[in-house]
Amino acid sequence: MNITETLNEGLAREYEIVITAAELDAKIEVKLQELAQSVKMPGFRPGKVPMGVVKARFGDQAKGEVIRTALDDGAKEVIENGNMRLASQPSIDIKSYEDGSDLTAVLTAEVMPEIALPDFSKMSVERPTMAVDEAEVEDTLNRIGEENRPTSPAKDGAKAAIGNTTVIDFVGRIDGEAFEGGAGTDHPLKLGSNSFIPGFEDGLVGAKKGDTIDVPVTFPAEYQAAHLAGKDAVFEVTVKDLLEDGDVSLDDELATKLGFEKLDDLRNAIRDQIGMQHAGALRQAVKKNVLDELANDVDFEVPPSLYKSEYEQVARAMKAEAGIEDHSHDHDHDHDHDHDHDHHHPAADEGLDDAQKEEAASVATRRVRLGLLLTEVGTQNDVQVTEEDSRRAVFEQARNYPGQEQQVLEFYQKNPEAMQQLAGPIFENKVIDYILEIAQVTEKTVTVEELYGEAASEEAKPAAKKAAKKAAKKAAAKKAAAKKAPAKKAAAKKAAAKKK
Repeated sequence: MNITETLNEGLAREYEIVITAAELDAKIEVKLQELAQSVKMPGFRPGKVPMGVVKARFGDQAKGEVIRTALDDGAKEVIENGNMRLASQPSIDIKSYEDGSDLTAVLTAEVMPEIALPDFSKMSVERPTMAVDEAEVEDTLNRIGEENRPTSPAKDGAKAAIGNTTVIDFVGRIDGEAFEGGAGTDHPLKLGSNSFIPGFEDGLVGAKKGDTIDVPVTFPAEYQAAHLAGKDAVFEVTVKDLLEDGDVSLDDELATKLGFEKLDDLRNAIRDQIGMQHAGALRQAVKKNVLDELANDVDFEVPPSLYKSEYEQVARAMKAEAGIEDHSHDHDHDHDHDHDHDHHHPAADEGLDDAQKEEAASVATRRVRLGLLLTEVGTQNDVQVTEEDSRRAVFEQARNYPGQEQQVLEFYQKNPEAMQQLAGPIFENKVIDYILEIAQVTEKTVTVEELYGEAASEEAKPAAKKAAKKAAKKAAAKKAAAKKAPAKKAAAKKAAAKKK
């Protein structure tokens, strides 16, 4: 076997592999001899099948196996002798071969770039910090109090007003026909909550306990259930009870109702939850600062195959965000007809303008470069993902699916590839922590607006709202039970009447 390097340019490598006819014939002969000792054919005893019969029956099979093995051996020799660190799977193409002649093949490979690690001790990184804002805690506590405001039966003959809670049975009809999911019984509805489609809650204003009224509504044009979108409907509603709000009480009684002993315990739970939410954002911020510093400090050639794959992912993501339809995956190549004509294969970036393509290229290059750099840092410094790290990550995933934890755990136990996907972010975070231990880190106090962006308002402060929900998790169950709102009835509301 003769191996000759024919291309060494950048990260691209190409080798010509020549296997002589004599070598192939000798290997094929050995293979046929092995087969002759083991094959079973009618009319012949094992090991006594004539070579001519073996060659006629298994000659092509033996030749194919010999060629595959020889080419694999050639590729292995190239990689090991050249001490190559491959960036992608190499490919081998047979350029010429006929029986009785030499076989010539070309091995194409892409190697990893040489990566010089920066001196992390000279790297300056800013770590944002933020104390929990007590005003945010009190705002969340007030919101919880408002959501758990006590109610009492309205006076006889009282008319429903915005702010009252009605307990209703309802049936929705379109053109006189009831539709699936448009009915509910004993459903508590706070007027003014905008939890039902527009017009429904306003239609109950003025109704009294015991009244049965028709409420005409029009489903929004963008309603999630396509068969109801834009349709006119009439809901027959029976008001079974009418409740008035009492005063909000931020006291130990509220805390007990939510599963805590005292109001201070509830307040501390809110504070802890907000802190945990901000901790995630703070972690992402310092991680971004590390990556920005690394991106400024390193510059090496990116393997074209890795760049191409990342560029296509970035381009598709940009198209999805911009609402541009992606047809790059729409083509089925399993055709029964001849391919005598060209097929148009849309590029992943088709539909993006030049500026967007340039942005996608920049993002893809940065991602690949930083990914390779972090891998190199971890490899050179023996950063490893332990079984305990993976186990902890699986349990974190399971916590995101209450009631289905066991199924999630079993999924990861049966799917090693899914476990491997969890290991990637863990490895990256451990490398970031390694760099932070060495770098010059300066802490900087930031505000909520600075952490989440200038647009941080009620909509841009997810921490407070999530904290309210988690801190009051027990209250939600108790509240639902107290108002007798079964799950199946809530589902009916979501399917037909709830505002999108």
